[in-house]
Amino acid sequence: MHRPIKSKKEYELALKTISGLMQRAPKKGSRQADELELLSVLVNVYEREQFPISIPNPVAAIQFRMEQGKISESALTAILGGRSRKSEILLGKRKLSLSMIRALHATLHIPAENLIADY
Repeated sequence: MHRPIKSKKEYELALKTISGLMQRAPKKGSRQADELELLSVLVNVYEREQFPISIPNPVAAIQFRMEQGKISESALTAILGGRSRKSEILLGKRKLSLSMIRALHATLHIPAENLIADY
């Protein structure tokens, strides 16, 4: 029986065990498949606690979408309502309005929680 992972050493051992189990490709419903699933859950919990990933601020989220090629400068200008407004937002001099947040979410599929975060 496994228990929660509480140290880096236990974490590394769990990863090694997972790797070995995956190489064996256990059949669904087998004891090894159950062990693999349980260890994966325990590792996931440990990683979320030890290596949290912060939500990017709105400007970083918009810039990321632009870098992905999901939006052009002119399209972003249209969404935000003008070149100067776009520049002010990207420089952090102006905050996003509710209508901008809605448009960015609908058009670029940026999660709303990223767009409403403090920055």
